[in-house]
Amino acid sequence: MTMHSSLQRAFTNRCVLKVISGLNNFDSDHVAATIKAADLGGATFVDIAADPALVQLAKKLTNLPICVSAVEPEKFVQAVAAGADLIEIGNFDSFYAQGRRFEAEEVLALTHQTRALLSEITLSVTVPHILELDQQVQLAEELVKAGADIIQTEGGTSSNPAHPGTLGLIEKAAPTLAAAFEISRAVSVPVLCASGISSVTAPLAIAAGAAGVGVGSAINQLNSEVAMIAAVRSLVEALATANSRAIV
Repeated sequence: MTMHSSLQRAFTNRCVLKVISGLNNFDSDHVAATIKAADLGGATFVDIAADPALVQLAKKLTNLPICVSAVEPEKFVQAVAAGADLIEIGNFDSFYAQGRRFEAEEVLALTHQTRALLSEITLSVTVPHILELDQQVQLAEELVKAGADIIQTEGGTSSNPAHPGTLGLIEKAAPTLAAAFEISRAVSVPVLCASGISSVTAPLAIAAGAAGVGVGSAINQLNSEVAMIAAVRSLVEALATANSRAIV
């Protein structure tokens, strides 16, 4: 597995920011706005739906590495042929609202199927937050054995913040931060902390052991390109600050 050089550096420096447009988002204008904001705001890479047309669109808009997300391994093949740099099994959040659950056995099976189709490309796999924390750790270990190069945590949809403001943002991120803390100590591959992360909690993800964060709705739900770029820059700065403090 050869990881894109800019990605490799960012993972080594533990300052990765992945901007997610959404696994079920096939609206080209909306995806394009998210990609532009990621590019202009200084994100590390973008994560879009595994669709060849969207990959081609992304390649025209940015030189950032392009990750494609799906839960059907065969979708990755065409997206990679179109130029995707890495692939992600997951971003399950959109499915939970429909009552669709992803259990450990299914995620592991999807990983084996994906590796059978694409043996070399960088593979990220999300560990479902619906599992108990010890089960999440166990699954993460099995996923790495099955060929996962990056483990992603989630949990934003499982938390219901009781407070507004900063305290609410910390409450919202608590499940994914807990998973990042436990999983990063159990596996040798980088961990991306995603789902419910903001510029307030991105530094906490790094402190918990993550190599970076994945952020979707905090950016892609904003209604202006200026606001989206500002949100990306705020996250980039938060990660830089977290790392400079860690060095001190």
